[in-house]
Amino acid sequence: MIFNLIYLVFIVLFAPYLIIRSLRTGRYRQNLREKFWGWNQSVPKNSTKRIWLHGVSVGEIHLLRILVNALRQELPEVQLVISSTTDTGLAEARKIFVDLTVIVFPFDFTWSIRNTLRHIQPDLIVLAESELWPNFLQMASQKNIPVIVVNGRMSPRSAKRYHKVARLARSILFQYVSRFAMQSSTYAKGLSSLGISDEKIIVTGNIKYDGVSLDRTNSKTQKLRQELGLDDSDLIWVAGSTHAPEEEICLEVFTRLKIVFPQLKLILVPRSQDRFDEVAGIIQKFGLSYICRSRSESSRSDIILIDTIGELSAVWGLATVGFTGGSLNQTRGGQSMIEPAGYGVPVVFGPYTFNFKDAVAGLLEVNGAHVIHNADEMESVLKTWLSDIAIRTRIGENAKKFVLAQQGATSKTVREIRNLLGI
Repeated sequence: MIFNLIYLVFIVLFAPYLIIRSLRTGRYRQNLREKFWGWNQSVPKNSTKRIWLHGVSVGEIHLLRILVNALRQELPEVQLVISSTTDTGLAEARKIFVDLTVIVFPFDFTWSIRNTLRHIQPDLIVLAESELWPNFLQMASQKNIPVIVVNGRMSPRSAKRYHKVARLARSILFQYVSRFAMQSSTYAKGLSSLGISDEKIIVTGNIKYDGVSLDRTNSKTQKLRQELGLDDSDLIWVAGSTHAPEEEICLEVFTRLKIVFPQLKLILVPRSQDRFDEVAGIIQKFGLSYICRSRSESSRSDIILIDTIGELSAVWGLATVGFTGGSLNQTRGGQSMIEPAGYGVPVVFGPYTFNFKDAVAGLLEVNGAHVIHNADEMESVLKTWLSDIAIRTRIGENAKKFVLAQQGATSKTVREIRNLLGI
C-alpha cells in the first residue's frame, strides 16, 4: 500500500508538468483507463500454459519478436500474451503480433495489477531487459507466478544507483524475480555484487544478435530503396537513433563531406517520435532540402528524414557507412550498433556507449567499428571510409563476423523459460 501512496503523491506533484507535456506532445493520454484500473478483458485460456511477455517500448518489442518466434517453434502449445508501456511500443506490438493478445502494461497500483493478473492468468511472466516495479513483482509472487528477466543488463549508472540502496532493492524488487538471464558475465557480476543469489543469475548472451538481418537484399530494404528514390551508385550515410545534439553534428559533417562526395546521401532516423518536427526544423535551419518518409515523396533528395516508427532495421540495410546515436550525448548511453554490424555496415559512434559496453568492446577488438569524440573526428573517419571501398568493406566484414559469433542466446533463454514452466 505504501507504494500506492507514493505514486499518487508523485502524480499530484507533477500533474501540471504532465498535463502541459501531454497537450504539447499527445503523450500520456492513450489507454489511461486500462493503465490506471488494469486490463479488464478476460483472455480465453486455450492451452495448459500461458506466458505474459512485456517490453517497455519499441526496442524491447523487437527483441520479444525474436523470442516469440522461438517460443512458437519450440512450445507451440503455450499461449502468449504481449504488453508494452509506451504508446509507440504498444502500436508496434499490435503491428507485429497481429494474432496475439496485446495489452497495455498497467500502472504499478495494487488494484490495476490485481485486475490485470486476474484477467491474464499467466503461468510465467517474462520481462525484457528491465521494468521492475515493486507492486507488480510482489503481487506476482503472492500468486506464485515466476518472473524471469531476459536479455538482462545493468549499466554502470544503474549499478551505482542500486548499490546506494542495495538492501532496499533486494527486499522490494530483486527477491521476487525467479531468474535473471543476463546478456554478459559483466552484467551478471554487477547483479551479483548487489547480493543477489548466484542461483538466480545465468548468462545467456544477447538475444538481439539472433534477430539481426544479415541480408541487404531483404524485401523491406529493397522496397525502401525504391520508395526513397535511391540509386545503387549513391553513397548512403545512415545516422540511426539520434538524440540532440547529434542531428546538428551530422548535418555539419554532411555539408562538408558532400563537397568531396557529390553522390553522398544522409538518412536521419531520430530515436524519439516526439522529435520528428524538431529535427525537420534543424534541417531547415541548415538551409538544406530534404524529404520525409511519412509523406511518401517520390522526388530525390540528399537528405531523408525517417519520421516513421519501426523501419530502422530495414534502413540499416541501405547504409554504406553509419553512425549510431545516443553516443555523443553522455546521458543516453548509446543506441544499438548490433543491427548495422549484422549487415556489415562500418559504423562510428561516440564515447558514451555504456548501454552496449560488451558489443562495443567486441566490435573495437575485431576492428569492426570506430569511436569518435566530435564532428572533426567523425568527418575524418567517414571521409577515409567513403574514399576507400576496400577499407570500409573489411571493417564491415569484421563487424558481421563478430555478430555471427555471438548468436545463440535465444535458445538458452527458451531453455530457462521451459525450466520455469516445468515443461
